[in-house]
Amino acid sequence: MKTENNLLNKKFKVMKKLSLLSLLIVCSFVLSLSVNATGLRNEFRNYEITSIDDLYLGKNVEKVWTLSYSTNETPITVVKHKTREGEAYVVHSKYFDVCYTSTANGFGAKEVRNAWSNVPKKITNAVISQEELSRQKILTPNKVDDEKALGLIASFLPDLINDSYTHLLN
Repeated sequence: MKTENNLLNKKFKVMKKLSLLSLLIVCSFVLSLSVNATGLRNEFRNYEITSIDDLYLGKNVEKVWTLSYSTNETPITVVKHKTREGEAYVVHSKYFDVCYTSTANGFGAKEVRNAWSNVPKKITNAVISQEELSRQKILTPNKVDDEKALGLIASFLPDLINDSYTHLLN
């Protein structure tokens, strides 16, 4: 009887270990699917921001930078405007325009003013995800400096682009 109990205990322990291992494998699989479904975009982790000097674009333009995610692409231009509320960082591409603002309410994305836009609104609306634009309305509740603003723009801009248009960034 004792050997039979020992044998049952051993079988139970083996089954328990197999169940835990199976559960771990299933959880890993589900987690990998959820990460893939969220659109984690590794190709936009690396970027380069370059300041453009000796360029006069008017009295309301303070600074201009280019943003590149790869060397093969046309860089995106970021233009800093001084506004009554704070600073506006207007992101210009050949296919879209979007604005990030740094005000007393924080830093976040919004649609670009018509006067600052270079791309027809219909095209911008096709490229930019309106849901994500709404989610990025406030990225941080704090006012940010240029370095932090550019880092946030470079990090969050790829998420603003609809999935079928991400190729426009690289």
